[in-house]
Amino acid sequence: MSPPRILLCGDVLGRLNQLFKRVQSVNKSAGPFDAVLCVGQFFPDSSELLDEFMNYVEGRSEIPIPTYFIGDYGVGAAKVLLAASKNSANQGFKMDGFKVTDNLFWLKGSGNFTLHGLSVAYLSGRQSSEGQQFGTYSQDDVDALRALAEEPGIVDFYHIAGSKGVFYAREPYSNVDAVHVTRFLGLAPVGNKEKQKFIHALSPTPAATMSAADISMKTPNTTLSPYTFLDQGSHSKEAAKRPSDSVSDSQYWRYDVSQKRQKHGGGDGDKMCFKFIYSGSCPRGEKCNFRHDTDAREQCLRGVCLDFIIKGKCEKGPECSYKHSLQNDDSQRTHRSENASANRSKECWFCLSSPSVESHLIVSVGEYYYCALPKGPLVEDHVLVIPVEHVPNTISTSPECEKELGRFQNSLMMYYKNQGKEAVFFEWLSKRGTHANLQAVPIPTSKAAAVQDIFNLAAEKLGFKFLATKSSKSSDGRRSLRAQFDRNCSFFYVELPEGTVLSHLIEENERFPAQFGREVLAGLLNIADKADWRNCMLALKWVLPPPIAEVESLDFDHRRLNLVGVPSKCSWEASRSLKFP
Repeated sequence: MSPPRILLCGDVLGRLNQLFKRVQSVNKSAGPFDAVLCVGQFFPDSSELLDEFMNYVEGRSEIPIPTYFIGDYGVGAAKVLLAASKNSANQGFKMDGFKVTDNLFWLKGSGNFTLHGLSVAYLSGRQSSEGQQFGTYSQDDVDALRALAEEPGIVDFYHIAGSKGVFYAREPYSNVDAVHVTRFLGLAPVGNKEKQKFIHALSPTPAATMSAADISMKTPNTTLSPYTFLDQGSHSKEAAKRPSDSVSDSQYWRYDVSQKRQKHGGGDGDKMCFKFIYSGSCPRGEKCNFRHDTDAREQCLRGVCLDFIIKGKCEKGPECSYKHSLQNDDSQRTHRSENASANRSKECWFCLSSPSVESHLIVSVGEYYYCALPKGPLVEDHVLVIPVEHVPNTISTSPECEKELGRFQNSLMMYYKNQGKEAVFFEWLSKRGTHANLQAVPIPTSKAAAVQDIFNLAAEKLGFKFLATKSSKSSDGRRSLRAQFDRNCSFFYVELPEGTVLSHLIEENERFPAQFGREVLAGLLNIADKADWRNCMLALKWVLPPPIAEVESLDFDHRRLNLVGVPSKCSWEASRSLKFP
């Protein structure tokens, strides 16, 4: 699959005729392109261009390709965006854009979404502390974006800007806490008199599909991070005023709650760490200059509004869907916990009771686990073994669960072996994880001897070493994993064909790819383009009627699926199919 082709554009200023004329010209000569990302002011800066702009918004003029914008200010912005906000299709928490009209999407506030396999992060509007509905972003938006940036994975598009009236392409620079480089791009306004570049074409390979070696490559003109020097300079100027608190700290954790804390009880210090309250952890650990308030974290878990917890008030008022009072009553907490569990099951991809579960992918259901095809398989017969209960990992489950999991694993290994293949099992346990899944990937027997070496090589590229445990029984290997596992840390392990288990306890501030296991196996099998599951999504349909009920018994062997109501010889129509002959 070829990389996506993206156009980047500077301030549009309502000049949509000129923009899309240029887009169509570039699309014809160098396309087709998949999308346009616009930075800077998108709406007109005078009423003279409003009619031209509204022709596109109201459908009289056609927008040729999907166009996303963040500069939600200018003439007519409030009217257009208010209408988009009230559209029923735009209700709820959306980070992939509010639809304004066909092929036009508004990226509101801050967020991170996937566009044609590319991870895109954005911050919309201009900075303001006044809490305006449109055209501005708040410090809350910045903090939310920083929290998203702490999640595993690499953002492909972020450091692109407009509003300065010039085109500027900086040399790539290294990042302090990551192995990849970043490129900054500034774009001029559409139709600028100086004829500076306002549109720029790119065809980047999504980082999720790249090997660790490719991600860490640096060009000869790569510089140090410009923010390193900025932080050093700022720190020296501010040291006398705030010896324990740097400027970068104040930008990262900003809330002054000296007045509000009296409402929330005592405690040392007058500032709380937003990251800790939001996620339950802080990458700075003990080095963080702000308080890791466990009471505030507990209130957040009970559904109390973050603004209320941190500031003592909420700017959204009645529109906010969270609670604006402290929640201390145990009976209320139990009721909320039950509701939260029910809502969680409804939203989870893997909960069998969820309307989001894709039942046509389910292969077998046991008492504690079920087996399903992934939405985007790496190879034919790639399978997920998933707990029936909504639990965050498969390591700290009961002995009965562990026994059933072993039976699933043994059956899969027998099935793969009959095809001349070996099974590799791996699991990524995020401490923020929701519903666990153990991935089973078959590899040719001829490549089995190389699996450990390639995992060790990938670990070396990321700067860590696996702990290797060799055991004659799978149960012994998993017993050792339970001894290593710490619920307060993320954890990755892989069970290799010959019985070795490789494991790695992930440090608090360590960058670890969430798709690490899949990426390594994609490299081993020379299918790097399939490292991202979203590139492999299949439209599956049944050849035979699909009345999946429940497992007749877990004693299915490598020859057939013992499903009530499903013939033992069944398969799915797809470019890849799982078949038990």
